[in-house]
Amino acid sequence: MSNSEEMISAAKQGFEAAFSEKSFYNRQTQDSSHIEAILGILPVKRDMRILDLGTGSGYLAFAIAQKHPDITVVGLDIVEKALEQNRQRAAHEGLNNVSFASYDGSTFPFESRSFDMVVTRYSLHHFPDINSSLSEVDRILSGKGCFFISDPAPNEGDENGFADEYMQVKPDGHIKFRSLAEWKSLCGNCGFQLADSFISSIRFPRKYEEIYETIMKRHPKETVSSYGIEVTGGEIFITEQVNNMLFCREI
Repeated sequence: MSNSEEMISAAKQGFEAAFSEKSFYNRQTQDSSHIEAILGILPVKRDMRILDLGTGSGYLAFAIAQKHPDITVVGLDIVEKALEQNRQRAAHEGLNNVSFASYDGSTFPFESRSFDMVVTRYSLHHFPDINSSLSEVDRILSGKGCFFISDPAPNEGDENGFADEYMQVKPDGHIKFRSLAEWKSLCGNCGFQLADSFISSIRFPRKYEEIYETIMKRHPKETVSSYGIEVTGGEIFITEQVNNMLFCREI
């Protein structure tokens, strides 16, 4: 098994465990105001096919499908347990324009140019080979397709990767948070230009472990304090900036 495959396997196991603690997972990821802001920036048109990459609980996929009944949404993820729950929810709610597919974490199981838009929220920092994944996004998108990314970013001044080290305590395959400049460079290599963007934030709750204190002591106090670290009620919280970026081939 390659290093990339090991990372994907670790992420899959970590998320399977997270989904078993659904209420805790939802506290980390659900934010209605953030979803509304995303829905407002997406250039959705009738009859589009949209892929939600790293769909997880389908939080974004369901929101898009519900707002736009005249399009098709497909959620893609490596965690079969979550996907099956999503399928059951779609059937229960009578949503015929959303479906869910699994994959190996590497190659997307779709034909080239088969989607008009790819969206992803809070998932790309788990991808071990980001260049390969972006190439897959490029492959499946139509000629004028757009790619929306929502992902936390390191704070300015976090030069030694405090946020990444903090996030890697939880065994869910966290790889790396990236800055806006890094995303512009990576997506630019695939022919995408930044068309629109906005900043939001996320407050991650974690079950407290002493290792967090050890990590914080290894980094400058100014860096740690910039993330608003708080320990309360047996939990530790970190607040991070989120880059929300719409990339398109043609602006």
